[in-house]
Amino acid sequence: MSAGYVTATLDEIETIPLHSDDVPDWKPLRRELGVGAFGLNAWVANAAGDRAIERHDELPADGGAAGHEELYVVVRGGARFTVGGDELDAPAGTLVFVSDPALTREAVATEPNTLILTVGAARGEAFAPSDWEARWLRELGRL
Repeated sequence: MSAGYVTATLDEIETIPLHSDDVPDWKPLRRELGVGAFGLNAWVANAAGDRAIERHDELPADGGAAGHEELYVVVRGGARFTVGGDELDAPAGTLVFVSDPALTREAVATEPNTLILTVGAARGEAFAPSDWEARWLRELGRL
């Protein structure tokens, strides 16, 4: 690491298998790169038909004022997103921005080795890492 910046390739960041049919494998980019201003992860679906983004919304669990907006970037492979009931085909290079935290979203890979980058934070609020991140890392013996 040099003063003020970090470089890495997506393939250099370890993919952590979560051993779940509902959650894809995870690249904890935010933690690995030391990002503090926004959420940042990548999700890997190994085969077509595998979950690429788990079904979820971004409403605050604690009843807070704002939920996260999320940007999904299909880096490689392809996926079929469902956002608020709408289905969207998303080949590599597609950006899917979900501004409404209440919308349920998910994606299933349409090609093998699909990788989706996610960036998220609540509009107008200071970012704090989600509890799920530390919980998964603890469960996997990574904290």
